[in-house]
Amino acid sequence: MTEDKKSVDKPEPQSTPEPEIAAGEVVEEEVIEGAKVRRKGIYLLPNALTTASLFSGFYAIVSAANGVFDSAAIAIFVSMILDGLDGRVARMTNTQSKFGEEYDSLADMVAFGVAPGMVAFFWALNGLDKVGWAITFIYVAGAALRLARFNTQIGSVDKKYFVGLPSPAAAACVAGLVWCFHQYEPATWLTLLSIIVVGGAGVLMVSNVLYRSFKDLDMRGRVPFAAILLVVLILVVIALDPATVLFTAFLIYALSGPVRALFRQKAKRA
Repeated sequence: MTEDKKSVDKPEPQSTPEPEIAAGEVVEEEVIEGAKVRRKGIYLLPNALTTASLFSGFYAIVSAANGVFDSAAIAIFVSMILDGLDGRVARMTNTQSKFGEEYDSLADMVAFGVAPGMVAFFWALNGLDKVGWAITFIYVAGAALRLARFNTQIGSVDKKYFVGLPSPAAAACVAGLVWCFHQYEPATWLTLLSIIVVGGAGVLMVSNVLYRSFKDLDMRGRVPFAAILLVVLILVVIALDPATVLFTAFLIYALSGPVRALFRQKAKRA
């Protein structure tokens, strides 16, 4: 009697169970020493600063809708300070994350895209009917495109330069304009100036004009003692008339890109 050969059933390989994710929880995957590590939750400090920046942009829109244009402009500058702090705090405390990058980009869109456009619209452009909201949309769309392009160019361009006017600088030009002239009565020259600044900032954000990023400056090295006196002088000048000084400074920065580009073209032709 021959025995039938019985095939031995091999146990199927069991897949490692995926960790359970609570509803609404954020899970990020990081590569640490060549191994993928999953982390739950978000870092509080940098994201709290990003939330404060977002709130300042929202407050600027509400203030402009209520006709308090100086407070709206100041809120945009406060948002700029908070936006500069959240990234630095994240790097100093080693709390960078993909969630923080995405959240910061969305907050920047509100604070430096929608808020300045709406403030300028409520202040001077709403009386131009379709032309007013068209100029406003050029600025808002320019800010959205600028942020999207910046996110895709991280690590692939020279850190010494920005391609296109940075959205915080564009927002500072618009907010500085409103802050400087919010007490003036409506006039044709003021409306034309608003169209030039708002529309020009929107176009410069999506241009290929290069702007200095100042990221190559060494803030940790030693400097001459007189340098601290220069910092004090700058702070005093800003304190004397912050609206005029900030608007002038950021307007010069916005114009520096096209002027440098013209000089480069002349040098190439020569």
